[in-house]
Amino acid sequence: MTEHPAPRRRGRPRGRSDARARIIAAAVDEFAERGYDGATIRSIAGRAGVDSALVHHYFGTKADLFAEAVGMPLRPDMDVPAILAGPREEVGERLVRYILEAFEDPDVRRRGVMLMRTAVASKLTTPLLAGFLSRELIGRIARTLDVPDAELRAGLVASQIAGLLLTRFVLKLPPMAGASIDDLVDRVGPTVQRYLFD
Repeated sequence: MTEHPAPRRRGRPRGRSDARARIIAAAVDEFAERGYDGATIRSIAGRAGVDSALVHHYFGTKADLFAEAVGMPLRPDMDVPAILAGPREEVGERLVRYILEAFEDPDVRRRGVMLMRTAVASKLTTPLLAGFLSRELIGRIARTLDVPDAELRAGLVASQIAGLLLTRFVLKLPPMAGASIDDLVDRVGPTVQRYLFD
């Protein structure tokens, strides 16, 4: 009688129990050495000693893995496309409100401030975060704009948002730190809207 191999079980790919931690450690090293654009799922998997499928299983995309590795408090690669797909005349205000309301969460604020402080102070983190934002935020915004200067417009939006977060949550300038979300949305939203569409 011929023996048939047992059917392969569905579920998570096989891997040592510490595989997830090794993948994160490998990702941190790869991102640090190669930058966001240079690191690949394959190179991270190789460094961690696992199959690429296991990296995808645990983390999905490279953006997901990066967010996990550096503790990204927000996921612009996931959230911004929905904002951009909404009513065009509301995009600026919706984008500013999304950021400010997200930072009302104490954990998001704590991790966001830590990341901003690190990015400003560290020669290692600055290009890493810049690469992620260039591809996952600025690039996504630019692709939705049908204008020759789309990347500049998207960069101006990013600079406006970064300045808003820096002055409100890191420097804690009294007028900015004390302003209501509605007031900031009313004042900053039209500027973001102008950068995008005017």
